[in-house]
Amino acid sequence: MIFTLAGPIWRLLPVGLRELILYGMASAAALAVDWGLLVLLTWMGVDYLVASGVGFCAGIGVAYALSIRMVFAHRPIAERWREFTGFLGVGLAGLLLTQGLMMVWVEAFGMSPASAKAPTACLVFLFNFTVRRALLFRAPRADIAPS
Repeated sequence: MIFTLAGPIWRLLPVGLRELILYGMASAAALAVDWGLLVLLTWMGVDYLVASGVGFCAGIGVAYALSIRMVFAHRPIAERWREFTGFLGVGLAGLLLTQGLMMVWVEAFGMSPASAKAPTACLVFLFNFTVRRALLFRAPRADIAPS
């Protein structure tokens, strides 16, 4: 019954909100890979910043694959290698943000790396979605007539 009702309700949501929800689901899968590697690698004795970087990079691959398949309908960049390069570039900016935030939470506030990942993931999620949608997957504006 819930799934029957969800279809019409889903279509009533603005496209941007639908994309945000779907991107959240894709990011949750990517975060599971990212966080799992962080915990596993730190448990194995790898430095938390190295483990965080490895996990984040693996998460980028998962996020890209899911983003192009389920999240973003508009893909205005015709050359897929350019699209992936842009996606990776935003991800690397997100990695720098991740590393900086992890260092602040762990070193300045004494949080464990696993606990520090929670606020870091939320902030980096918002950064990645906003920048990727604006630069890589923006839909054409309806109020501008094509020339």
